Amino acid sequence: MSTFTAATAAQPGATRPSARLVIPLLLLLLLMAFLIAVMTGAAGIPAGRLFDALFNFSAADGQIDRDRLILWSIRLPRIVMTMMVGAMLAAAGAIMQGLFRNPLADPSLVGVSSGAGLAAAVTIVLGDLYLPMIAGRLAIEALPIAAFFGALIATFALYRLSTRDARTSIAIFLLGGIAIAALANSGIGLLVFIADDRQLRDVTFWLLGSLAGGTWPKTGALAPALLVVAVAIPFMARGLDLLVLGEAEAFHAGISVQRLKVVAIVVVAAATGAAVSVSGIIGFVGIVVPHLLRLVIGPAHRLLLPASMLLGAALLLLADTAARTIAAPAEVPIGIITAAIGAPFFLYMLLRQRAVATL
Repeated sequence: MSTFTAATAAQPGATRPSARLVIPLLLLLLLMAFLIAVMTGAAGIPAGRLFDALFNFSAADGQIDRDRLILWSIRLPRIVMTMMVGAMLAAAGAIMQGLFRNPLADPSLVGVSSGAGLAAAVTIVLGDLYLPMIAGRLAIEALPIAAFFGALIATFALYRLSTRDARTSIAIFLLGGIAIAALANSGIGLLVFIADDRQLRDVTFWLLGSLAGGTWPKTGALAPALLVVAVAIPFMARGLDLLVLGEAEAFHAGISVQRLKVVAIVVVAAATGAAVSVSGIIGFVGIVVPHLLRLVIGPAHRLLLPASMLLGAALLLLADTAARTIAAPAEVPIGIITAAIGAPFFLYMLLRQRAVATL
């Protein structure tokens, strides 16, 4: 039994004494990350001008007008979109880990993000050829819908592959996820081969991940998926706590296991698909954030899920701020930064799982 399963099985709804402070501290961290992101960039905005640029629309000053244009037209849409993407990816990771009872579950590692990316790439490349009427609406409507269904199919396929007789095999889970990701990436490679120059740039965007295209319409398109996640959390939390004890035990405790599975899969697909549709494939957020929080607050999902959304938003916002400043005026793809942070953490998790398995 993994440390994840053992700890949760001992006290499926347990929280630690420090847990009551976590939400206020995470809100403070998110506020600090927001202020850093707002003031930092190729055109820096000092703290003394920040209030006027944000709220004083009557100020008649050339410098303030420039700051206001940068903030409201470029920087704020990107910041808001980044927070939404980070929150959804972290929540999707936490839900997947509870559903599969596996601390290594993450949408980007087990093919869910790749499935969403493949569907988005199909829409980009083939949509121009066969559905020209949607070409002008790709970023707002068609891409999120296609990415949702791609993530949904990948998540459902992974569940069917790895679960048998109410038991999830960790080995089959990881190998199945690798196979799904490889299959999706082969499809993306084929689309890259047949794409024209403009389509090639768009598809490459999915492979590296970027939040540079943040706009207010895109944030509006993300809002329904974020609302679905936020509304579903209170209804899933107790079921995920009990599911770790086993499906039979959860059923006898009054949980509709099949309904919980369907809801969890749909929520993960909605969150991952919506995030991938605007940011491309960003890895490791869903594995790092929930695990860090479990070390602090315990495994209870009623607190873990909202805390994951806050920490995911803050960490991805800080990572995006670094991505657009460390090589300014050029921009480092954010997928590179999250992989550089998350890959060592993932290796640590694997080594810890191996150490526990040998006990």
